[in-house]
Amino acid sequence: MDEVASVRLCANGDNVDVWLHHSVDQPERWRRTSGCTGGVTAVEDGSKDVEIIQPEQLNINGFGLTAQQIGDLIESLFESQDFYRQSGGVHTSALSDGKDVFVVCEDIGRHNTLDKIAGRCLLESIEIESWVLTTTGRISSEMIQKAKRLGATIVISRTSPSSLSIEMAERWGITLIGYARRNRFRVYTHPQRIIPNAISSPAATANH
Repeated sequence: MDEVASVRLCANGDNVDVWLHHSVDQPERWRRTSGCTGGVTAVEDGSKDVEIIQPEQLNINGFGLTAQQIGDLIESLFESQDFYRQSGGVHTSALSDGKDVFVVCEDIGRHNTLDKIAGRCLLESIEIESWVLTTTGRISSEMIQKAKRLGATIVISRTSPSSLSIEMAERWGITLIGYARRNRFRVYTHPQRIIPNAISSPAATANH
């Protein structure tokens, strides 16, 4: 935050200007996205020359989740959907350490929920070594990029990931979980972080 000189909402209410104390280099490549009524996103190319991280190469630092914890986190996400219960058509995302939820943000755009979380973490100086990101939105390549920038090591969605987001999560060592419900979920990448003895529990089923 000490880099920020000024933050100003423009008069038309459509843009926020952020001025820094120093200049920055503009990203070389941008991609126009269809999410959130259209937008332009700086691109990290995860689609070509994907380097697969093998299980023995992944440093999980002892961090993992049981099937019960995954179910609890997705249940907590559903319970926190205040705007959704009022209006419908709103996405919700939450950031936790696997046990305690630190930030919950809602928005009509799933991408925007992650941007809001990033802003809250910056403004409130929230830092955790291993983040778990839960979201109601589909995991696209842009969503997994933003999750990576947030430092998330586990990403859990109530719906599906795209094939490109799976490749990128594999490359970056992110455990990607989709179709998560209270008692079931599907693991797409790096299942090493799912604690094995909980997967066989009759209370939950995990598919990889």
